[in-house]
Amino acid sequence: MIVTTQQGMGQVALKELATVLSELDERFNSLNFLGEQVFFLPDNLDAQQVNEVKGLLGVAGIYSPPLHYQLASSVWRKERTGFLVDDIGVGAGHFQVMAGPCAVESESQMDAVGRKLRDCGVKFIRGGAYKPRTSPYSFQGLETEGLKIIREVADRYGLKVITEVVDRSVLDDVLYYTDVVQIGARNMQNFFLLKELGRIDKPVFLKRGMAARITEWLGAAEYIISHGNPRVILCERGIRTFDTELRNTLDVAAIPLIKSLSHLPIFADPSHGTGDRKFIKPMALASMAAGCDGIMVEVHPVPAQALSDGQQSLDFAELESLVKSLNSLKKVLPTL
Repeated sequence: MIVTTQQGMGQVALKELATVLSELDERFNSLNFLGEQVFFLPDNLDAQQVNEVKGLLGVAGIYSPPLHYQLASSVWRKERTGFLVDDIGVGAGHFQVMAGPCAVESESQMDAVGRKLRDCGVKFIRGGAYKPRTSPYSFQGLETEGLKIIREVADRYGLKVITEVVDRSVLDDVLYYTDVVQIGARNMQNFFLLKELGRIDKPVFLKRGMAARITEWLGAAEYIISHGNPRVILCERGIRTFDTELRNTLDVAAIPLIKSLSHLPIFADPSHGTGDRKFIKPMALASMAAGCDGIMVEVHPVPAQALSDGQQSLDFAELESLVKSLNSLKKVLPTL
């Protein structure tokens, strides 16, 4: 159950209200949700308790969303959530492209990518420093050196960094060099890591697990939000189905579904969603038409030479074409 508070309440009044609510359920928690003070209890109360809470001084509203994704639910928060990454808006009407190679390979590679992103008007550069690979013999990333490279390139070209954290042991290093922390599909239900990300002061980009139901995905977001971090971005990156023609099946229908169930920003990743650069552009445009708040794509100066995911990486000409098409489509789309 979520209890919202009246505007302008002082700290003393908020503390008194919190004390009363905490006596109803020892798992009571509070959250400053982008400037709005919210109290929540993991379980719904009975009718008598609800009436008692309604009568408490300072209570603005009471909501009972689905229990395992209360704070991620649109039941209590009707408006779309948006926030700033420094001065760049994400969600709530802001459409962003995040682009870069699967893995940071060298300074020269990343410099070329960063320059091209700046020229295309892209604001976020992506690139993995720690790579969770299916085979232990595949390129595992440059680790800390990779973080340093992507940070230096981003600062050089006025970009924001998004990179993946794969384990709590490297979280501090990732936080030092990045602006947005990514959780990959394999870690979507790494609940101990999600709890840690609830305590950080940076946005979290949460990719859908390759076999995750929508409600499981929202439950993963709830772990982050309920531990104190409301700045969560969801990303549909394709799910594993019975078909084998493409690497994954990009679930475009998940985009409007998420927008009906949740207030959180929703991105799409057609690179992982298809695994083939030929289909990235049409699926990116389809995702935008479905109402997503942004696109993440893999880009490499020479995809054929990429150490990771070259087959699903755009070259620079293809990136430029994609950005132009997205900008053209945005002008004619109705507000979804």
